[in-house]
Amino acid sequence: MTYIPLSGLSLRDIEYVVAVDDLRNFSRAAERCGVSQAGLSEQVRKLEALLDVTLFERSRRHVAPTPDGARLIALGREVLAAARAMVEAARARTGPLEGLLRIGVIATLGPYYVPSLLPLLRRAYPELKLQLTESLTAPMLKKLRQDEIDLLIAALPIAGDTFDCAPIFEEPFLGVFPRDHKLTQRRKLTVEDLSGPDLLLLEDGHCLRDQALAICSMAPQHDEQRLATSLEMLWHMIGAGEGYSLIPQLALRNRAEWKDLVVTRPFDDASRTIGLVWRKSDPRGPAFEDFARFLRENPPEGCTPPPSEKV
Repeated sequence: MTYIPLSGLSLRDIEYVVAVDDLRNFSRAAERCGVSQAGLSEQVRKLEALLDVTLFERSRRHVAPTPDGARLIALGREVLAAARAMVEAARARTGPLEGLLRIGVIATLGPYYVPSLLPLLRRAYPELKLQLTESLTAPMLKKLRQDEIDLLIAALPIAGDTFDCAPIFEEPFLGVFPRDHKLTQRRKLTVEDLSGPDLLLLEDGHCLRDQALAICSMAPQHDEQRLATSLEMLWHMIGAGEGYSLIPQLALRNRAEWKDLVVTRPFDDASRTIGLVWRKSDPRGPAFEDFARFLRENPPEGCTPPPSEKV
């Protein structure tokens, strides 16, 4: 196929031709396009020379497209429509969120936060179509880096200079104990009291494990440390009397049937910051900032807005 350069063809010239066809008058077409009549006429003649076609039959009282002109002007209208669609698509991508949005959620948060999040998003973002993925933090960050997801909801901070982060809420930790554990007899507990041999943790790879160790001011332990593969397994181990642990606030929802097996205790300054994470290179950054602001204004029950907007 012969290559045809388009450097001499401009959208503005096509707009001039379409205006003349609409109004059948060069003077009114020039007024609509905001140029002089002489300037518009000259650009139409240049376009005719480029296309090697006479687009309009002209007389003092009559302007009408030639048969070839009518065919080419119809194509020109399609070109202008496609150009406008391109601009609108670009604006939609960097403006309010709509269409498909791929969100990753860390495993210790997803099952407890997403059920209340979805109705909220359906009301506030009716044009949004969500695709949700749940996993550990490291695999989710890899997916985000490789453009397999658009956003990640995770515990902050997130290491690395390729991501932007915005906190959305503060989630408290509660101590959860078997009902007959000796620590439940204490009138007041601190997180330092949890650093004993009965502390249960999640396996390596869970950010919740690292957060619990940091809150309890403990170094990672492996010998004879009892570990759980998931937050649900951790909960069942506590209920069975195997030990105690720190559990995020949202994971305590709908646990009424466990009230005879476990006891919960709040602690001061024991919480994690949950935030929204995206690639710095994503042009939707301003829309993601607005999205994070909306989530901050609607924290889940039992959680509070974060102390600051940037982490």
